[in-house]
Amino acid sequence: MNNTIRNISILMLVFMNTGCDQISKHAARQNIGYYETIDVIGKHLILTRIENSGAFLSTGDSLEGSVKFFFLSLLPLVVLCYGIYYLLSNKDLSRLLVSGMCFVIGGGFGNLYDRLRYGSVTDFLHIDLYAFKTGIFNFADVSIMAGMIMILINLYFKRTTTELAEE
Repeated sequence: MNNTIRNISILMLVFMNTGCDQISKHAARQNIGYYETIDVIGKHLILTRIENSGAFLSTGDSLEGSVKFFFLSLLPLVVLCYGIYYLLSNKDLSRLLVSGMCFVIGGGFGNLYDRLRYGSVTDFLHIDLYAFKTGIFNFADVSIMAGMIMILINLYFKRTTTELAEE
């Protein structure tokens, strides 16, 4: 694949993940009141809007201003930008690894954008399947989890391939 097309594809996949997240959060902000509960599929898929001023499960919510800004905004921005640089400069990465990293980076940018623009991240999805219950999350979180699954699958197959080659 031509390097220019590859790089444009990487950036588009990152921006599509960020864009889908932002569109869904905008719709949630416009149509769901704070702590309003909307049953989508019985009591199994519920929309309820909250604003999370921390990170995953409100981690870091109680940090002081400049420390919170460093750990929840500045450091993630540096890591996400390095991730883009890494993807664009390493041409020998597998497509699955590149896709997974694009999903993680796109989701990260979606949540970071909220944190910088609104001071908190809009979460609005909750799943309750009896034994499997989630916290309230958003599509950036789904993107990050899907990307991490792709990265883990890539690592598993890379390890399996390496082990077979050594035999």
